[in-house]
Amino acid sequence: MKLLALVVGVLLAATPAFAADVDGKWTGTVTTPMGEAPVEFEFKADGSTLTGTALAPDGSHVAIKNGKIDGDTITYSATFDLGGMSFDFTYKGIVSKNEIKVTTEVLGMPFEFVVKKN
Repeated sequence: MKLLALVVGVLLAATPAFAADVDGKWTGTVTTPMGEAPVEFEFKADGSTLTGTALAPDGSHVAIKNGKIDGDTITYSATFDLGGMSFDFTYKGIVSKNEIKVTTEVLGMPFEFVVKKN
């Protein structure tokens, strides 16, 4: 029983260390009805809080908001100006060693893409 408690304790302690692996620049592409579009995120983990930036369609970088880390799952949002109108995008990502599988929704249409660590 003590061995089981030790194993569970070690696994739980490893979760925060894994979450720190999101730090850095992540890039990829997303397929849209208008073709391929580049995506780029720069993340910084601080415990269960995620901060950073996202690449906007105009090439600028905007701050991500409401970033959270829960084990291998990250969630965050970003607001982009598209033709003079602000749009909020909410993202969910599943983190593995060298990639994040990201999902988002645009005007009711789901998008999935992968970003890789640079």
